[in-house]
Amino acid sequence: MSRDENQEICLWSSPLIATDAAISHGVTERGGGTSAAPFDTLNLGLHVGDLPEAVVANRERGAALAGMGLERMVCAQQVHGAQVAVVTGADAGRGAVAFDAAVPEVDALVTDTEELLLALYFADCLPILLADPVRRVVAVAHAGWRGLVDGVIENTIAAMADGFGVRTAEVTAAVGPGIGRCCFAVGQEVAERFPAAQVIIGKSGQPHVDLPGVARQRLQAAGVPAERIVVAEECTACHTDRYFSHRREGGRTGRMAAFIALRERCIAAPPQH
Repeated sequence: MSRDENQEICLWSSPLIATDAAISHGVTERGGGTSAAPFDTLNLGLHVGDLPEAVVANRERGAALAGMGLERMVCAQQVHGAQVAVVTGADAGRGAVAFDAAVPEVDALVTDTEELLLALYFADCLPILLADPVRRVVAVAHAGWRGLVDGVIENTIAAMADGFGVRTAEVTAAVGPGIGRCCFAVGQEVAERFPAAQVIIGKSGQPHVDLPGVARQRLQAAGVPAERIVVAEECTACHTDRYFSHRREGGRTGRMAAFIALRERCIAAPPQH
């Protein structure tokens, strides 16, 4: 992924998704916001104990990066699962300023509605952004280890295909910054739920799981071509100067956002005769 440092709020974005100017997307970093420690500064999570007014102000800044307001944002009450919600214009504003109003108990959002800002929140789990520029469908998924094992990636792609006729060969995918195998030490019972090739044994003898590698593998197995997948090479736990990390920061920290939206396409006026 590429990093845009030419603004107060730094974003990671996929150069592949960015080839379509009618799709806004990105993963925020932690700087450029209003929240005080330990949520400093661009905390976008309403459920972590930060002042709600600070989070809403931060979300307004984040939405502005996509050229939208909070009235067009849709959020979810993420539960580390694999359920997917297809959302429309009727869902605009859900969860943007109140956690209780978010779409309940889902970890992925899909839409073909223009000017609808899909947003989920992260602090080590993997942001998965998906776009079909042909059928004009976008999605964002929250993929922790449980979600990966339970099939959140596959379920999201299936929702795109079943609901909108998306062909996986035309999907572009981005796996944003998340915890890397360098820092994701797990117990043996968790390690056994992943392919052996994605598990390494650390110096202490404890297994470590390569979640970004698992996500890439599952995207390809679902039919997304390897050349249409970009994986960020950034570990959130290694770089808490730029990212929030639930594991590295003892569980009390903020959340980054991954967002994606279809922008309204401008139709050129017919020539005048």
